[in-house]
Amino acid sequence: MPLVEAYARQGLMMRFIGIAAGALVLGLTAPVAAQDTGSEKSAFDGDYLSVGLGAGYGPSYIGSDDYVIFPAALVQGRLKGVEIDSRNAGVALDFIPKPEDGVGLKLGVSGRVRFDRTGKTHDAVVDRLGKLDTAIEFGPMIGVRIPHLLNAYDALTLTTEANWDLAGAHKGVVTDTIVNYFTPLSRAIAASVSLNADYGDSKFADYYYSVTPAGSLASGLPVFKASSGFTDVGARLLLGYDLDGNLANGGVALVVAGSYSHLLGDAKRSPLVSLRGSADQWIGAVGIGYTF
Repeated sequence: MPLVEAYARQGLMMRFIGIAAGALVLGLTAPVAAQDTGSEKSAFDGDYLSVGLGAGYGPSYIGSDDYVIFPAALVQGRLKGVEIDSRNAGVALDFIPKPEDGVGLKLGVSGRVRFDRTGKTHDAVVDRLGKLDTAIEFGPMIGVRIPHLLNAYDALTLTTEANWDLAGAHKGVVTDTIVNYFTPLSRAIAASVSLNADYGDSKFADYYYSVTPAGSLASGLPVFKASSGFTDVGARLLLGYDLDGNLANGGVALVVAGSYSHLLGDAKRSPLVSLRGSADQWIGAVGIGYTF
């Protein structure tokens, strides 16, 4: 499929890849560096940049049971003390430096581009509802990072982001809360486990999950009016393997990731999901990255 069309279909998948890969790289910046001994330096000391490309397999839209292959990319790093983190088909900037020990505050902004149903969905009935506009979401991000929970190199991060649509697509706000645990499993392997919950206001829910009388006439789906509430909860697992056996020195690494999410409330009850798709959403992805 053309690259642009593939990206336009994959709002959910790009969100997963950005969060999962971001969790791994953010974890590496401190816990893995802490494994260095003596005068050995880490690639994550000071400024650094990590870039990656990957491919995944997942639903064609949020709530679909039609699965497609999609591309994904990420950029992570730190510049002048500002952490750059791939997020939700977008990016987050964290302006607060973190202490090596003790609880660290995360405070910044995040933004994303939401492509859900802006292209063909692989479901002819859903496509009759018409294409949606691209949403550009932006807002504050706040959280905490707690290192050294179970070992000297792990970290627990709790983050909440609230993003408003600035492009006039759904015109609402979406809140994403993520709990992530990172730990190295060896000098070459790191793991990241995340739990998340998303909440959408009435404008967001109505735009993506309602079926209007005109849409019902065009598609044959029943009329449905979605309201605000939690839209999904999920879990993600990511494993990273450094090809030279040392995560701390940067270079090339392989990433394998998987996620499961379950739609809730009116998102689950929507005819786009209950009649045409599934509330159970699975995603798998593989990728390769390089840290400078």
